Amino acid sequence: MELIPTNIEQRLPPLYATEHVKLGDKIVHVKLFTPWTNWTWFVIEYNPETRICWGLVEGHETEWGYFSLDEIEAVEGRGGLRIERDIHFSVSSVRRLVEQGEIRGLV
Repeated sequence: MELIPTNIEQRLPPLYATEHVKLGDKIVHVKLFTPWTNWTWFVIEYNPETRICWGLVEGHETEWGYFSLDEIEAVEGRGGLRIERDIHFSVSSVRRLVEQGEIRGLV
């Protein structure tokens, strides 16, 4: 599965483009997850040349930061499982995702 297909990539703001936007108002465009653990990446900005994303990561803790799409694609779980894109995810603000319980670590 392509984690960030071209049609989504074209809609993603470049890195630093949403610096002026309050954290709760930032828009999450892509949700990636590990099917075998509780790790989730919420992509807000993306640089297609470097394949670096910026957004929110939920794992052992919830934190804002940069993450490499190349590194995410290289992760392999038991039985060859890979990190996947949630194809049912709808673009939404961070605030709304927190209210819906989709993002757990921010209150």
